[in-house]
Amino acid sequence: MAELGLVIGNSRWHWAEFRGQNLGKTWHTPAWGADQIQRFAQDSSPQTLWLASVVPPQTQLWQHLYPGAHLITPSCLPITGLYPGLGVDRALGVWAAIVHSCGPALVVDVGTAITLTGVRPPASLTGGAILPGLHLQLRALHQGTAQLPSLAWPDQAPPRWSLSTETAMAGGIFHTVLAGLKDFLRAWLGDHPDSQLYLTGGDGAVFWSSLRAEFAGIRWEPDLVLWGLNYARPHYRRRGEKTPETIL
Repeated sequence: MAELGLVIGNSRWHWAEFRGQNLGKTWHTPAWGADQIQRFAQDSSPQTLWLASVVPPQTQLWQHLYPGAHLITPSCLPITGLYPGLGVDRALGVWAAIVHSCGPALVVDVGTAITLTGVRPPASLTGGAILPGLHLQLRALHQGTAQLPSLAWPDQAPPRWSLSTETAMAGGIFHTVLAGLKDFLRAWLGDHPDSQLYLTGGDGAVFWSSLRAEFAGIRWEPDLVLWGLNYARPHYRRRGEKTPETIL
């Protein structure tokens, strides 16, 4: 039977089937409510579930309703330089990058928050940065002003120059973030010219064509964090603070 993986993010949940040591089918959903989790736990338990979460109340709820879950935390991973408070999603992303690249790597995750996280061989965290994601910035403009509207993010990259308030908001955010990401990438490659670059996250696709025009080697990996969860499983068994039988 396939084992199940779940990475709980701030806005979306990321699911995978693991077959042996391989990552199988993946899919993404909005966050579930307690009733959905309870029904899933009743219908699916005792199916093996590998869980990683950046939302503590959701973590606690899953631990309560699905007591067989194997909780992956950054401490399960053989990465040096991890610091308290580092999100498990960032740790899993760079762990997948380490396994895939076998060299220095920078992971750009464009989700609710935009994070950049660098690692160098053999598995040492170099550092990174965090800034508000696209939707958070749009929401801040709406909530912090009297007249700017509430917007959904457009389906494609907005223009730099606009003749409407809506596209001016989206374009200002997108092109400012794009310029910042390019600056970070240039700085990283200046120090690590042989590095692999990875782009992931729910809003990463909107930056893909713009970034690869300058950084031809950048890789779009929408399931990078799920790959990291897959690669974390054997380290959980060997290095986890608790065994699967006593995790909860």
